[in-house]
Amino acid sequence: MSSRCFVALGANLGDPVTTVSKAVEALRELPDTRFVAASSLYRTAPVGLKHQPDFINAVVELIAVPPAPTLLEMLFAIEARFGRRRSIRNAPRTLDLDLLLYGDEISDDPHLSLPHPRLHQRAFVLVPLAEIAPRLVIPGRGPLAGLLDACSDQPIEKLVAHPVG
Repeated sequence: MSSRCFVALGANLGDPVTTVSKAVEALRELPDTRFVAASSLYRTAPVGLKHQPDFINAVVELIAVPPAPTLLEMLFAIEARFGRRRSIRNAPRTLDLDLLLYGDEISDDPHLSLPHPRLHQRAFVLVPLAEIAPRLVIPGRGPLAGLLDACSDQPIEKLVAHPVG
């Protein structure tokens, strides 16, 4: 059985445009998954720790056969290949991959919360998600369009010159 999944990508160290673009390519190559779509790239201000470079963000849709915990481990392996080091929350990073949704699965497991616990509060996730899945309904949260309205005060800039595909 397979599930429709969405993965958020973000980076703000090194060359984040190149990193996110190459990470999208790495997601295309994941075993037992089918790549469906990738959003454009977006520039956003950091959340939490403010004194750091802006982030480059995108969202990818996959159809995945591996269960959610296995897919998450695959995402961590890609992060590691790109030099990700986990330190304090919201710290600058070479690459961050978040499993936003795994089908309609809802989980409060300490190692894997689904849907991602803060996705409904962040324009840097919702805007690219809406670009590739505008009619998506977030389990336990409702239609994506309504969630976007609540984040309309968060600035986000589409980088037209750097679409991912």
